Amino acid sequence: MEYRGEKFSGYNKPKSTPGGPKKSAVLAKEGKIVKLVRFGDPNMAIKKHIPANRKSFRARHGCDNPGSKLSAKYWSCKAW
Repeated sequence: MEYRGEKFSGYNKPKSTPGGPKKSAVLAKEGKIVKLVRFGDPNMAIKKHIPANRKSFRARHGCDNPGSKLSAKYWSCKAW
């Protein structure tokens, strides 16, 4: 599947974007709306295996209610 020149394996399946403006991208689909969502800092490693880091990130970003699949917040929270 191709969307605006980028290849994707399907809807709602995040992929890494080496050399891209962000760390990851996903072709998000919610109902009939399809949107390319980029998220994550390519220069930072996430250390979700450390419980304190995981708890802090999820609290700071409000991951209990991440909102729509069409937002970067939803996908960042899902990665954590």
